[in-house]
Amino acid sequence: MKLAIISDIHGNISALDAVLEDITRRGIAEIINLGDVLSGPMDGCATADRLMPLNIPTVCGNHDRQLIDRPKAQMGLWEKFVIDDLSEDHLAWVASFPTKIARDDLLFCHATPDSDTEHWLDFSGPGQRFVARDLPGVVERLGDTSAAVVCCGHTHTPRLVRVPNGPMIVNPGSVGLPGYIDTRSSPPVIQQTGAPEARYSILEKIGGEWRADLIALPYHNAEMVRLAREKAAESWVQALETGWIA
Repeated sequence: MKLAIISDIHGNISALDAVLEDITRRGIAEIINLGDVLSGPMDGCATADRLMPLNIPTVCGNHDRQLIDRPKAQMGLWEKFVIDDLSEDHLAWVASFPTKIARDDLLFCHATPDSDTEHWLDFSGPGQRFVARDLPGVVERLGDTSAAVVCCGHTHTPRLVRVPNGPMIVNPGSVGLPGYIDTRSSPPVIQQTGAPEARYSILEKIGGEWRADLIALPYHNAEMVRLAREKAAESWVQALETGWIA
């Protein structure tokens, strides 16, 4: 059994197309999407139009939820970038996303099994940078799942963690945004992958055991950089071009 895990596209249709092409090239038929699909200053409409006919099971991320659970005046900047461009069909599709997906011995969520906003495998550390969370903090946020593998996104940080006598936890990283500034905290927290590649993961069960490969895929990002620059989203431009935040 083999499947591809994608997450945090954030309207980056160029990265999404590259990832979907790579998944097809590898002969992987099943994909799970961990959410945060459209919000951002790139091309949420094209992203929705590409994904909707594919019927990929998709978890609702916090930025998906925030497109549909509040009036525009109360939305964050990432949603305001795209909300006026989305159709009613697009928003109805987003509203259909479940908060979690369980399949056989796999569990898929956006941030943690019980939250779409909590940082799980990473947290705000020294210098307002994300750092890896220690084991007790990882276990604390695991909940009562009996899954062999839990896949999560949200932090945009590719990571694989094994809990002793527990599951493997896989964050595939972000398809569309390799770095960002989280302004919800004071001072703001910076996440930076350090490379501009599109990220996703491949899960494969071999001999009854799950393994995960974290994929970093180069793609042509010039059009997405142009769209972000047109909306004066300079931190997005930096992240898309370099994977770093100045």
